[in-house]
Order: sequence, then structure tokens, then C-alpha cells
Amino acid sequence: MDKMKAAVLVESGKMVIEETALIEPEEGQVIVKNHMAAICGSDLHQVFYGAHSPKLPAEPGWPGHEGVGEVIESRSANLKAGDLVLTVPGTGFQRCFADYQTLPDWWCLPLPKYEGPIEDLLMAQQFGTTIYALRRGNMDFVGSTVAVLGQGSAGQFFAWLAKHLGARNVVVTDLSPARLAQSSVFGADISVKGDNDGTAIREAVMDVTNGQGADIVIEAVGRAETIQHALDIAKPRGHVVFFGLPDTSDPVPFSYLNFFMKQLQAYAVVGAQAEEDLSSFHKALDWIAKGDIDVTKMVSHRLSLESISQALNLAHERDEDALKVTLAF
Repeated sequence: MDKMKAAVLVESGKMVIEETALIEPEEGQVIVKNHMAAICGSDLHQVFYGAHSPKLPAEPGWPGHEGVGEVIESRSANLKAGDLVLTVPGTGFQRCFADYQTLPDWWCLPLPKYEGPIEDLLMAQQFGTTIYALRRGNMDFVGSTVAVLGQGSAGQFFAWLAKHLGARNVVVTDLSPARLAQSSVFGADISVKGDNDGTAIREAVMDVTNGQGADIVIEAVGRAETIQHALDIAKPRGHVVFFGLPDTSDPVPFSYLNFFMKQLQAYAVVGAQAEEDLSSFHKALDWIAKGDIDVTKMVSHRLSLESISQALNLAHERDEDALKVTLAF
């Protein structure tokens, strides 16, 4: 076996299926036969907006980085053929949109025993990234009011984590009524239909906090307007977490005076692969496998690799029913 099918980004917004050479593993690497892959919000920014895009055509399978599959060849002392793994590849190895991927063993996490479908464990990649994002901040959630802007899969995981960590009120917003309808399953106390100027989420947060603002705001969209909304609804000396990958490389305007006078603490997070022991991904797998979090409603679409254009468009256009769009091999 020396050939495989892979999706290749040939121009902005266009991926095609090509037959390409299978990459032979080096020492410490494995070949994984993909069973499923998921589309991340960051994939959309890279495919449609050119964020962090390499020279085109891109490497086969790029930018897919959420996958589950079976090791079929190993040059690693830690993994053997037949092992089922969650793949969380970092820069240079993001090739989940293909029949096979070749990557270092440290980006392959053995799957725990689990009686449910393998797609549930696939959700550990996105879930682990949100766990890592909150670990970075050293924030106290107990008794707090947390606002989450955006209720895609990451936003819903953030809502669950906030409640799990002791938040008193979790207020979420999104443009999609379908996503908001599911928010309560993942811990949201108040779900607000979004608007262009942020009035609805601001009023909801101020109402529940008696005009103080949210202790913690998590921006999981990446748009200029929601970045400003996040700063607006945070309380003085509150925390703001920027998680949504920006959909533009242009400067994003915001009121620095507002930020300065509020003395806000803010930080941004990109991925969790920088975590030395990848413990956030391990924690995500553990929580899912033990049933601490129910992710069975997270996957909304299952398509084939050949339908990747449809899958990307479903996620990009924010179809009413689209939450987590996946590819099954």
C-alpha cells in the first residue's frame, strides 16, 4: 500500500480529492488509518479566509487535526499496530482529511475502554482544547457569572466546564436557535439569541449580575464585533478568554480606554498541543469514557471524505442544524 485518497486545498475555499503517496513513518512515528475526522472552526478560517495558510496547493489532508483511527504501522516503542488512538497533530502534521495520516507517536492518545460509538471519543480533541484554555487562566469559577459568546461545539464545552467548575450563572449567546436549544444540555442557565450590536447578551448579563458584568467572558467566535462585546460585558477586574480564531488578519479595533479603565485580565489560546504532557486531552477522554459528560448529541453530520466540500460548507454557513460536522472513512 503506497497510495491513499486525501483532500487537498488547491485555492481559497476549494478542496479536491486526490490520490497521493502515503508518507512512510520515521523513527518514533506511526501510520494511522483514519476512522473519523471532525471539522474544527479553525479549519474554516484556514480554508475559507486563508488564516495561517501555507503555499497552495497545501499538503494532502491539511488542515485536519481532529481524528480517531487505528495504528496500522509503527516505528514507535509506545504504540503497536491495532491500537485505537485519538490523533491531535500539531503544526506540520495536520493531515486528518485523508485515508491515512503519518505522525509522531506523542500526538496519538490511546483510546480508553468505551462502549459507545467512536465518534464520542473523537470529541475529546475539541473538548481537551477547551479544558486547556481554561487551565491557562488560573481563574476561580466558584459562584461566578460566566458568559460564553458562541455556541458551536467549543462554546458548548466551555458552558459545561464553567458549570462543572462551580459557576453560579452561565449565560450563552449564538445566532443559531438550534444551537441555543441544546445549550441547556451542556450547562447554560440563560441562552440569548445574538444580535449585531451585542445588546441582547449585554442586557442578559447585566440583569443577572445587577449591573456588575460577568466575572469571566469566553469569546469563542473570533469576529471583531464579538471581541468588542466580550470586553463590554466583563466586569471591572474581570477575565476575558479569547478562543475564537480571528476570521481576518486585519487589525481588530476595540476600545482600549474601556479595557484599561476596567483593568481587565485577558489572554488568548490557540490549541492545546503546546501542553507538555497533553493532560487536557487525556482528561477529556477520561471524562467522556466515564460518562461524566454526555457528548452523544454533539455530532450533527456524518459525511464521506468525498463530500468534504459539502461538509465544510455546512460548517461554514452555520446551517441551523450543524454543530459538529464529521467525516467517516
